[in-house]
Amino acid sequence: MHDHDPDAPTQRRRRGIYLLPNLFTTGTLFAGFYAIIAATQDYFTVASIAIFVAMLTDMLDGRVARWTRAETDFGIQFDSLADLVAFGMASSLVAFMFSLDALAQTSDVAGKLGWLAAFFYIASAALRLARFNIARGAPTEKNHFVGLPSPAAAGVLVGFVWVMTRMGVSGDQVVVPVFGLTVATGALMVSNVRYRSFKKLSTRRRVPFHYVLAMVGVFVLIVLFPPFVLFAAFFGFALSGPVEAILRRRHIRRN
Repeated sequence: MHDHDPDAPTQRRRRGIYLLPNLFTTGTLFAGFYAIIAATQDYFTVASIAIFVAMLTDMLDGRVARWTRAETDFGIQFDSLADLVAFGMASSLVAFMFSLDALAQTSDVAGKLGWLAAFFYIASAALRLARFNIARGAPTEKNHFVGLPSPAAAGVLVGFVWVMTRMGVSGDQVVVPVFGLTVATGALMVSNVRYRSFKKLSTRRRVPFHYVLAMVGVFVLIVLFPPFVLFAAFFGFALSGPVEAILRRRHIRRN
């Protein structure tokens, strides 16, 4: 007969998952799925809004996990799968259903280019997320992202679709811009272009009062003109990486 070890229960491997962060991740997955359903029924405004909601829940799940110290390997993998659905599959499908499928009316080759561009975007999002998971915690990922993050790529692509629907422009009128944005954002996701991660921004640090006024102004603009402001913000962020890379090379050459 063996003596009972009082420390045995604490030595057992804890099982289960943290509810709150994974609840937000499930919200990201649901929003992406809902966007797919809406896009197949030609509700592109609803689909675009759903993907932006997915961005909000995707941002919250990581913050909540860090605040509650509930980061787990399961949560990381679940988050990547949800991101692939929302910012990869759903976003490319919205672009394809809105505009790229109109290329099939031109010729068979053009039609194939349309769905190949959408597939290229999905594959790039998957590769980007896989590379991010491998490099998670590396010094290069603390201050910068290598490649355009998939939520930002979706913000550019879906934001443009939302702007066009708000302006009453049909998808077959903007096939070329949508095709270009689909390929360009996909290429940026798998590129080595570095983007600022803003992870060092502290919510506890004091800031000047005019910063608060600026934030209020941004919120007012988003409420008044949501598709235009969001698209401009994500498009500007997507351009910031290549622009900084060009300026950095010029600085190195001068020195």
